[in-house]
Amino acid sequence: MAEGKYTAEKHRLSAGLYFIATPIGAARDITLRALDILASADVLAAEDTRTLRHLMEIHGIALADRPMVAYHEHNNDSAMPRLLRAIAEGKSVVYASEAGTPLISDPGFQLGRGAIAEGLQVLSAPGASAVLCALTVSGLPSDRFLFAGFPPVTKSARETFLRDLGQVQATLIFYESPKRVSGLLSDLVNTLGGTRQAAVCRELTKRFEEVSRGSLDQLAADFADRTVKGEIVVLVDRAPEQQADAATVEQALDQALTHMTMKDAATAVAQAYGLPRRDVYQLALRRAGA
Repeated sequence: MAEGKYTAEKHRLSAGLYFIATPIGAARDITLRALDILASADVLAAEDTRTLRHLMEIHGIALADRPMVAYHEHNNDSAMPRLLRAIAEGKSVVYASEAGTPLISDPGFQLGRGAIAEGLQVLSAPGASAVLCALTVSGLPSDRFLFAGFPPVTKSARETFLRDLGQVQATLIFYESPKRVSGLLSDLVNTLGGTRQAAVCRELTKRFEEVSRGSLDQLAADFADRTVKGEIVVLVDRAPEQQADAATVEQALDQALTHMTMKDAATAVAQAYGLPRRDVYQLALRRAGA
């Protein structure tokens, strides 16, 4: 084997479902273990079999006489029983999403749940993920983040969706269509305010990769009249900690107590305003006894 060149090695895999992450752009962003699994599995399944075939051709992995099964949300009822039956018969099945890590905005979720429900082995070969790639280059806090998926398409539903995430103490991560990214940024300004820091990541790991950083106001203005192409990840900084005076905390606590237990109300208000839970609980006790 020439220095610096890798050839996938075949190994005898135990029966089970193997999820492998595939590149989100650069074909070389696949792991050596994922290549080994692709070369060794008895059955190959993919969200898009054409994409997987092309990836295997790039890396010199022969399909030979092994079956390749399309598995997606439109054929779950017919494809899943076939794949689970193969595992139950002692075969190894590998599933690859079209790009990135399986189950992240990917139909493999149902397949994984089905295998687990039948007591079958489920394994993962981690790798490329647009969520983590975008978080890495965004410059936003990474100690806590929430992947919120694709926002609703209609404006009213999208604004409600965003408003519900408004006070989450974590970096928010969205996938979005390039045709709707301008609308999403505008709605983020309207619901979360324009001062939060954010990032728009486009075509990550691909030739025209681009990361735009700034406040939501700035990004909304930048993308307002721009024609955008490619795959988009939008990230927004966490909500700023709320500062509140005693009257505001008491009002919030009274409102929470109308539909929560005292314990839950104290926890919710303490988290919302960054206060010690014990202090808020004591306040709740005093107000209940008043």
